[in-house]
Amino acid sequence: MAQHNPGPQYQQWGPGQPQQPVPPVPRKKSGAGKIIGFGCLGVIALFVVIGVIGAALGAGGDESAEKPAASAAPKEPGGGEKKDKGEEAPAPIRVTAEAADFRPTILADGGEYTSVLVAVVNNGAEKVGVNPLYFEVTAADGSKYDVELAADERQIDTVELAEGEKATGTVTVKGKIEPRTVTFTDGLFGDSIRADVG
Repeated sequence: MAQHNPGPQYQQWGPGQPQQPVPPVPRKKSGAGKIIGFGCLGVIALFVVIGVIGAALGAGGDESAEKPAASAAPKEPGGGEKKDKGEEAPAPIRVTAEAADFRPTILADGGEYTSVLVAVVNNGAEKVGVNPLYFEVTAADGSKYDVELAADERQIDTVELAEGEKATGTVTVKGKIEPRTVTFTDGLFGDSIRADVG
């Protein structure tokens, strides 16, 4: 007698009974997905290693092809030859200072003051702002003095210097001191340049 397989069996539930879902049959996972994933990762890693090796070999290539011949010295605009590495290029901002006599304005309160004649030269391509508040005077004893505004009639002007321009004037501090250095700050928060008072 042949057996008859009736197929999946479903329970019949009555109107008052809740229907129970049939749990799914767990399927066995194959390892083919993992093998393919690790294979792709290996190929990517191989390309990364080849790229790193190629970059390292390319960086150490023939450098003589990139450098100009030593006999042809590069020239600056204006016909002058560029300076060798041993010679220093001029600083973008040059500051000089020397002792000067104090010439009071009507705003000076009659006390003692010390003036220093300063010059600021812009040797760089960028503009340089000059303001009396950008200066500080250091005395021979190491104490620092802020500038007194409008005390000396020759006070340095507030200007903006283009390349090659120069500003000259005095910076003045309250009190009779022996000035040793003047410090100019390029803007309120820029680089500081110190000049000895001559």
